[in-house]
Amino acid sequence: MLKVKVRNIEGSHGPVKNQFEIETDEGRYFQSYRSIIAFFPVNGGKVVLDRKTWNYSITTGRYRNIFLDETKKETEGKIKSGEYELGDLN
Repeated sequence: MLKVKVRNIEGSHGPVKNQFEIETDEGRYFQSYRSIIAFFPVNGGKVVLDRKTWNYSITTGRYRNIFLDETKKETEGKIKSGEYELGDLN
């Protein structure tokens, strides 16, 4: 049976509505509203960002940065270098 834990992302004033971290046996997902934005695998594989939604809005970006623990500029650099890949997560 697949184990899944869901929690709200923590902002400066506590848990944030509609921003979720989903933990599974495969890794951790970041979901903003109804869209999966990013996947961080547990096996040390590449981080995958959804090609259509990873940079959808300022709000999504703010919590994506918290999830990845980096800035947008750092994320863009990792996409460009191939450290992160863009895929279809939705």
